[in-house]
Amino acid sequence: MVAALTARHLTIAVAESLTGGLLVAELVRIPGASAVVNGGVVAYQTPIKHTLLGVDDVLLAEHGAVHPEVARQMATGVRTALAIEGRPADIGISTTGVAGPDEQDGQSVGTVYLGLSFGDKVRAISVSLTGDRSEIRAQTVACAIEAVCQLIETTKRRIAE
Repeated sequence: MVAALTARHLTIAVAESLTGGLLVAELVRIPGASAVVNGGVVAYQTPIKHTLLGVDDVLLAEHGAVHPEVARQMATGVRTALAIEGRPADIGISTTGVAGPDEQDGQSVGTVYLGLSFGDKVRAISVSLTGDRSEIRAQTVACAIEAVCQLIETTKRRIAE
């Protein structure tokens, strides 16, 4: 993914909840990541999602942190929060969900939402995972990387047409 971002001259910013920094750690372990990774925010506590990433506080109060719109707003907000010299990251990716062992906000263990923001488009991807806490977190990272790779590939095809 880092190579694909580099080839397209795209930057990425990461907002994480249940993955607690695992996603950005996976990205920056690759040489050359500093050219494309603006940074990461671990917004583990719900209020941080509002104060740092701009997630609507009413949405958080009504639905909790594990919600597709929360994922969308996290992905959009992190692009601006981690802007460099006033330039937002090209892509924002976020993770929110329940790694376990207990449910959260009425959501079962393994319920995960990824937020993906690029240009003026933003979407949430719903994922249902199984396993223990560590496995769910690792699977979430893999799903997030796959989602960004698909976005880059789709964008590349659109430009080539």
